[in-house]
Amino acid sequence: MLIYKIFRRPEWDDMVATGHSHGAPVDLADGYIHFSTAGQVMETAAKHFAQESDLVLIAVDANDLGAALKWEVSRGGDLFPHLYRPLRRADVRWDTSLPLGAAGHIFPKGLV
Repeated sequence: MLIYKIFRRPEWDDMVATGHSHGAPVDLADGYIHFSTAGQVMETAAKHFAQESDLVLIAVDANDLGAALKWEVSRGGDLFPHLYRPLRRADVRWDTSLPLGAAGHIFPKGLV
């Protein structure tokens, strides 16, 4: 199962340069890296990145993260995937720009 993370471009560029990430400021504050499922990621983008345009969407296979991935109750009582270790560049299956259109973020075909 693929899970998704939205990075601001500088956060993504830093991960590419260093080979790992401890996440965005919210992840550092919470002590884990926030991910979303395919059914959650659009709401995540609208709620936390509403007016941001220079974003990168990444996909990670949840099965590759092992015991460091925990499913925990969050927004609306849904279970969200949270990663309790640094995210490695090698964990990323694919990445793509997540542009902002007139009606919100434009997600890759097949994800929405």
